[in-house]
Amino acid sequence: MRILLTGSSGWLGRYLAPRLRSLGHRVVGLDVAPGRDTDVLGSISDKKLIERTFGDHGIEAVIHGGALHKPDIERHPARDFVDVNVTGTLTLLEAAVKAGHDRFVMTSTTSLMVSRAIRDDRGPAAHWLDETSGPLEPRNIYGVTKLAAEGLCRLHHIEHGLNCVVLRTGRFFPEEDDTLRDLPGPNLKANEFLHRRLTVEDAAEAHVAALNRAPDIGFGTFVISAPPPFERSEAEELKRNAAAVISRHFPAAAQLYREQGWELPRSIGRVYDSRASMKELGLRYGTDFAAILNALREGTPLPFIHDPDYVSPKEAARC
Repeated sequence: MRILLTGSSGWLGRYLAPRLRSLGHRVVGLDVAPGRDTDVLGSISDKKLIERTFGDHGIEAVIHGGALHKPDIERHPARDFVDVNVTGTLTLLEAAVKAGHDRFVMTSTTSLMVSRAIRDDRGPAAHWLDETSGPLEPRNIYGVTKLAAEGLCRLHHIEHGLNCVVLRTGRFFPEEDDTLRDLPGPNLKANEFLHRRLTVEDAAEAHVAALNRAPDIGFGTFVISAPPPFERSEAEELKRNAAAVISRHFPAAAQLYREQGWELPRSIGRVYDSRASMKELGLRYGTDFAAILNALREGTPLPFIHDPDYVSPKEAARC
């Protein structure tokens, strides 16, 4: 297929574009910043550019990863988020319908599932978040606009029959966390594989799986995160004493962490349950918390990327 990949210069794009090409697809990358996999420079909110790109390249499917993200809140007004995340998504959906496409994949975010109450760790138990969670109360303009974009995908499936799969991805960025600084970056990322993180490689595979399965699914929304080792029945204990629960599932974890000078989480306030993505998309995650412990045990490189100096091409272009 000839696939339009938006956000092609970003962190996901640099892994997803070559993966799609390896499967025989022709990838046309579109981004506001230049990159090795970007063929068209411009914004998804530019309707004329999108129409010209569809026509010039004979686009047959869309993987929509381009967006303003949570860190952009400090640099962009709310209206920019609406223009890009909402109007841009609508522009792509309309072009896909006009072209007679049978599949559209959108990268969304688990962030829109996190209300202020969840963000503030309220309640006696870890919040268990899956596709049935709600009501959804996004806590910032990023989440609000991504939820609106999801609604546009659903509407275009209902009204036009466009098969749309929405992927609410957990964390896979390589840089330091912009809010949490109490643990070294690799330690923090390793901990997050228990409940809210995945590798960028697995994020790319999720998009491939969604592309393949879209015609069979019709419309679907999926949480994409490394499968947690916990059960819902452990939610209260996870909030109260996460290290004890982790040690029950992974008896060697505490010692392996001590040898690194790392710390296990004392409390886990939310868990992203990705089992539906495994069942309905046929997705198999290559990296989970057990894989991280195996790397620590064997002294091999950690199976995820930590790059504290990473700067997105979009921000590099602004400098």
